[in-house]
Amino acid sequence: MKIFPLHLIPNDTNVNFMRLRWLSIGIATALAVVAVWAIAFKGFNFALDFTGGTLVELHFDKPVEVDAMRERIEGAGYTSAQVQSYGSSSDLLVRLQARDGATTSAASNTVAAEVLKVVSTAENPARIARSEFVGPQVGADLAKNAFYALAFVIVGFLIYIAFRFEWKFAVAAILTTLHDVLIVAGFFALTGREFDLTVLAGLLSVMGYSINDTIVVFDRVRENFRNLRAEPVEVLNRSVNQTLSRTIITSFVAFLTVLALYIYGGGSLEGMAISQMLGIVIGTISSIFIACPLLTMAFMKVTKQDLMPKAKDLEALARRP
Repeated sequence: MKIFPLHLIPNDTNVNFMRLRWLSIGIATALAVVAVWAIAFKGFNFALDFTGGTLVELHFDKPVEVDAMRERIEGAGYTSAQVQSYGSSSDLLVRLQARDGATTSAASNTVAAEVLKVVSTAENPARIARSEFVGPQVGADLAKNAFYALAFVIVGFLIYIAFRFEWKFAVAAILTTLHDVLIVAGFFALTGREFDLTVLAGLLSVMGYSINDTIVVFDRVRENFRNLRAEPVEVLNRSVNQTLSRTIITSFVAFLTVLALYIYGGGSLEGMAISQMLGIVIGTISSIFIACPLLTMAFMKVTKQDLMPKAKDLEALARRP
């Protein structure tokens, strides 16, 4: 008996995804070009984490609502302020960029005083527990470390997939993953949303999710190449169809989890939640319409010989009961 949630799409589904491969690759390429243009010409709206600015810790006599304080600070002209509670509901951490590009400690103290005046009320006065200036050099170091982290993940994925699969699969998986990350990053550049460390964390998680989804499909491709007598295009198409239900259900559950983070996580986690939601949607689409189609094109075109069992695999299969 089939249970609906576990069999959303029948296993014998036979949608001809490979017939759409040129259209899907064309759309993916166009989106990637737009994303590159947005990143190159519009650039990111880097947050305090990367540009430097003022950090203020405030203590109130009574508990306060983070959203209400954020609205007050934004109403005073600090539209990029990051406000979050820490320790207790009476303590707030405010991070914001100085006005007019001011990058001195004196200007930072002025900003802190303005924030204190905005958030304090007669019924619930606040005081500054700590105020400090985050220099742009710190932001530059964070940007450099972020680039190193991204490069480390990409190289790690490439090595892992190259050992687990053929090199053609490694190249296709990396291209698919980079496409997903590029689209999400391009969205932030195009819309001008703030790019901070939480968004970077979201992009790295998008890479992990995308590569995982692609590996599941590639595992089925390898299994079908060994069990089916069919042309590579047919094997690829059947593999995508057989994993379609699993891909959609897993993505839907993951999306609901991140949606809850977006709704209840507050403004400080909004960027990360948005990047993850976009990444899940794009990663799901790319694992269906991009990953396998790449294996039918140019130098990445797979053949039966590419996926025939190796000697060590044959020995492992022979030992199975």
